[in-house]
Amino acid sequence: MPSIELLLDDATEVAVRAEWEMLRDAGLPSQARHTAESNRPHITLAYSRTPLAPPTVPGLPLDLTVASPAVFGSARSGYVLVRLVRVTEELLALHRRLSQSLEGAELDPLSTPGAWTPHVTLARRLTGEQLGTAIDLLDVRRALDGRAEAARMWEKETRTLTALSTEP
Repeated sequence: MPSIELLLDDATEVAVRAEWEMLRDAGLPSQARHTAESNRPHITLAYSRTPLAPPTVPGLPLDLTVASPAVFGSARSGYVLVRLVRVTEELLALHRRLSQSLEGAELDPLSTPGAWTPHVTLARRLTGEQLGTAIDLLDVRRALDGRAEAARMWEKETRTLTALSTEP
């Protein structure tokens, strides 16, 4: 199942990784526990249930803000702690144009226009107690002004990364 991802500028990536490390150092689930070279802070634009040819990602670089924490998931499968990315017309336009270029692909419904929630994942599979601890550790008022500077395609089945062409 390939995914198309936006990559953050260096300063924003460093700030997100610092939060990953803070959670890990507190003994909590964290994306910092995934040490594969492919694991880095990103914003997933689309998931496909079918193979994809590497698309061009329009509208980069793009200013963005990684902002408030939010929670996805359920107690049964564990909570996912994320930071939302503030929605802008430019970000929505980029997502819409990419989605249109993937017409015919079997996209996960949550990555389609109107259902997509832009975010950066901090931790997965938290219990309710761990979630409360994690939120207490975060500066919930903190917003990271940065940029999406590049895009890549991650192919889960083959564990391959492909840098994607971008256009302003």
